[in-house]
Amino acid sequence: MSKVTVIGAGNVGATCANVLAHEDICNEIVLIDIQEGIAKGKALDTWQQAPIDGYSTRVVGGGNDAYPLTAHSDIVIITAGIPRKPGMSRDDLISTNANIVVGVTREVLKYSENPIIIVVSNPLDVMTYAAWKASGLSDRRVLGMAGVLDTARYRAFLAEEIGCSPKDISAMLMGGHGDTMVPLPRYTTVSGIPVTELVAPDRLNAIIERTKFGGGELVNLMGTSAWYAPGAAAAQMAVSILKNENRIYPCCVRLTGQYGINDLFVGAPVKLGREGVQQIIELKLNDDEKALLHQSASAVREVANALDKMNIL
Repeated sequence: MSKVTVIGAGNVGATCANVLAHEDICNEIVLIDIQEGIAKGKALDTWQQAPIDGYSTRVVGGGNDAYPLTAHSDIVIITAGIPRKPGMSRDDLISTNANIVVGVTREVLKYSENPIIIVVSNPLDVMTYAAWKASGLSDRRVLGMAGVLDTARYRAFLAEEIGCSPKDISAMLMGGHGDTMVPLPRYTTVSGIPVTELVAPDRLNAIIERTKFGGGELVNLMGTSAWYAPGAAAAQMAVSILKNENRIYPCCVRLTGQYGINDLFVGAPVKLGREGVQQIIELKLNDDEKALLHQSASAVREVANALDKMNIL
């Protein structure tokens, strides 16, 4: 049994804590937020749900003075940050969220010596880089949640199109978390059947484009970012780590030459287990797939370079 800290008790963080509590594999989940009452209240609500749904995980919450509660965490999931607001430039968002992510990373490491950090804050790839730089941890112990969410959206859209259960769809995508992500139809199957045998090319391309802008579709509908699927995606990653399942998921990790990309956090398939990133898996991409991946990596590197110039790290 283990301990997990979730930083940020907004919709994503609270959902993540709730989903993880239902897995019943943690002794304790700690929910931290700048708004102390929100963290304590959502933690208490989730704990009161335990007798109804039948789990034993203790859930507690606190504000910025409650970091001692996080001591000896095995996993720290960072969801803290703000969404981009009207009139806010990209650099404003990067600066604001990087300061938040760096600050909370340094705070949790005062109490937990060698945790695994999962970053959910946006812009995802660069915030994962910021957390890694601030932590001083091995790059195998700091990773970002993006691909698990993006492949879930891809699989959900395909299930709608095919009229099948999303449980039967296996998919992979790579690259940055955003418009330049690279879904891979060659590595997408439905109960072992290549998706190209079940979905016409024009419909498949339309689904890929919908996946790339999946987050924006939800913002347009609700006026805010999604939370059920992102929270559940981060929890799923934590489960694979805590149970040492060695599940293979697309995650934002630091590439050090794989796929011809060096010293950059970007999405790739990895094996997730007790030590974090147990292995980065190198797929045999064709020329078109490689070109799209490098295009996506270039977009991520541009944002990372902008962060470096801000002297936050």
